Amino acid sequence: MVHQTEVLLALKTIVTRLSIAGTTILLLWISLQGCRQEIRTTQTTVDSTQQALMTATDIEVIFSDSGHLQARVTGPSVKRYEGEVVWLEFPEGFRAEMFDSAQRMESTITADYGKRMESSGIMEAKGNVVVRNEFKNEQLNTDVLIWNEMKHTIHTEAPVKITTPGKVLYGTGLESNETFTSYRILKPRGEMKMEDDSI
Repeated sequence: MVHQTEVLLALKTIVTRLSIAGTTILLLWISLQGCRQEIRTTQTTVDSTQQALMTATDIEVIFSDSGHLQARVTGPSVKRYEGEVVWLEFPEGFRAEMFDSAQRMESTITADYGKRMESSGIMEAKGNVVVRNEFKNEQLNTDVLIWNEMKHTIHTEAPVKITTPGKVLYGTGLESNETFTSYRILKPRGEMKMEDDSI
């Protein structure tokens, strides 16, 4: 009788421990499933091509070759996006400065908005785009401009206005080198004479 009671108590203890262990494992499994589901949901709701992975303010990006400054881009803020394509966005505008071989600032590009594709080195400027050649004192005004950093060219298909010390040129579309020293208006519309110091 004592032996049977001890066996029953031992079995009861084993069942209780198994029940506690089973409950613990079940709760742990449920919580892990909850965490896994939460992680899965987070991963699907975060679209790396639409949400910035990095944001910075008062930025300065330097482009150089063998220690020689070629260009500098500054802006109030920049956002970095990643996905199949990595790109930077300048939502509050930017200023790009291009330098010659003697490290003198040769030309500038400013705009209200900018977007730069990192792999191709293509930068798109929008809104009040102004390109200035500091040496020749010439200025381009347009609404959209594409800057190809690899080919060192700028171009647009939008209407353009070019102000030089002697005249103002109008047209649609433009191809130029990035320093705005050599350019061609694709569809010229006319020109107007300028008085001195009117830029």
